[in-house]
Amino acid sequence: MAAALYVYYRAQDNILLIRQQTASLIAEIEKTTGIKGRLLQRRDDAQTWMEVYEPVADADALQQALQDALATRPLLAALARHEEWFVPLG
Repeated sequence: MAAALYVYYRAQDNILLIRQQTASLIAEIEKTTGIKGRLLQRRDDAQTWMEVYEPVADADALQQALQDALATRPLLAALARHEEWFVPLG
């Protein structure tokens, strides 16, 4: 069953650098897993961002790819990133 991963965090400082690193992270994830991510911001709070990855057939592979990609992006890795996984209703 395909899942969706939502990763949210606050981008308060170094906004331009965080945006650049997030764009390169999303591109790397697509290259390594084939999953095209998106970056959103909260409508009423421009500092709350969310990466969306879907559909995810292999959650372990995506998590490993994210860990590997974050290892080369310490600014992103230092953010309090919160992950939420969702699946279609049964």
